Amino acid sequence: MAHSVVSWLPTTMNWVYNQIQYTPGFTPIVLTNDRANEQIYPLEHVYQVPGAPLATLRRLRDLFGLRSTPALYQQAVKRHNVQILHSHFGDRAWFDRPLARKHGLRHVVTFYGYDVNKLPRNKPYWRWRYRELFAEADLFLCEGPFMARCLVDLGCPQHKVRVQRLGVEVEKIAYRPRQLRPGEPLRILIAGSFREKKGIPYAVEAVGMLYAEHPQLALTIIGDSSGNAAEVREKRAILETISRYNLGPVTRLLGYQPYSHLLEEAYQSHIFLSPSVTASDGDTEGGAPVSLIDMAASGMPIVSTTHCDIPGIVGHGTNGLLAPERDAATLVQHLRWLLRHPECWQAMAQAGRQRIAADFDARKQGVGLAKYYQQYIYFGWR
Repeated sequence: MAHSVVSWLPTTMNWVYNQIQYTPGFTPIVLTNDRANEQIYPLEHVYQVPGAPLATLRRLRDLFGLRSTPALYQQAVKRHNVQILHSHFGDRAWFDRPLARKHGLRHVVTFYGYDVNKLPRNKPYWRWRYRELFAEADLFLCEGPFMARCLVDLGCPQHKVRVQRLGVEVEKIAYRPRQLRPGEPLRILIAGSFREKKGIPYAVEAVGMLYAEHPQLALTIIGDSSGNAAEVREKRAILETISRYNLGPVTRLLGYQPYSHLLEEAYQSHIFLSPSVTASDGDTEGGAPVSLIDMAASGMPIVSTTHCDIPGIVGHGTNGLLAPERDAATLVQHLRWLLRHPECWQAMAQAGRQRIAADFDARKQGVGLAKYYQQYIYFGWR
């Protein structure tokens, strides 16, 4: 069983590690171009072939589809008697096609977000590349029904598409329903990379409007810009919104934090605010942020949006409240309602935990993924 991913493994992609470690019955190997955080994501068999070293070379390779099949990958496939190649992200999968063809591998592809929306919109040649991929690969997985429809709209045969939810380690996430004690400030948590699709300026605007009428409030923001121009602009917009609403004295900007510290901050907060949007360049969550799964499992009320597959995690009125995209006015209405009705938090927390335990447990999802793999090995395509 070979997993192909560009980098093994950014801390923001722990959900890939969960898929691999909780799929029973298969010994995984990883084919990658970069290695990082190996102490966090240990795996015995990781084969690295560095990618093009210069940005210009990478752009030319991607534009013209220049990709050989690395000898190291071929040797690994033979050594481990690999029968299935699982490519993570659609663009990676297109470049993996020669390896799958040459060695007669069943090819499974998981799409996650930018690859299904932003990429084919901004670089139209990916549309015909995907048509080639859809014809050749065996199975296409995605997080939820919204992304599944997007794949079909791109031309993927519907019979090849399946929903495979991302899972979290539910048993490792302590369930602690939040309570707002008399005289305690309402503590709101925002977490995510500073990308337009995260909708953080709208979140901060909503908090700012609430702060004007309820100054007993505290805001924590986890995340940052990676340094590219778009994320630098987004960070500037976030900081300007904090300044415009005079939120500086009640705001903590913690930058990127490891997953363990994210959970620590979550348990010190009352409400998770995560209003994802469709970015101006077409970028989307594709499915939904995994942080929503973590927070729901922890017993935290959530305020989010109807973006992509978020309603599959956050049920409006059950374990959270949803607003239309880019609608700070509705977001603040939801925050105001939660502030006025803390007696409803317990029921929301319980509903969230039950939903995650039933549908987003990493072990259960791993068993489901293993069944797909076994179907190909023993029965072929059905």
